[in-house]
Amino acid sequence: MYGRKAPTTNQQAASNKNPNRVLGGLRGQGVDTMTVLGEDGVQHTIPSQKYVQSLEEKLRTQDNRIAKLETQLRRISRDQKMD
Repeated sequence: MYGRKAPTTNQQAASNKNPNRVLGGLRGQGVDTMTVLGEDGVQHTIPSQKYVQSLEEKLRTQDNRIAKLETQLRRISRDQKMD
């Protein structure tokens, strides 16, 4: 109030935030991707680990289904040849 310095803006305080705390907040919200600004000034969109794990789980279940269907197809084609 009585000082000669101009009050600082919130932008300066926002840039001093700990990035780990910011990312932790995004993880808690269940965000699928995070946008990170690189040192060269380019924005990079990075998928979250939980999102990648869910995609891997979906791939595993689909691979299992395909394997079962291929087994059924082989059995049916073998039975058809026998007839």
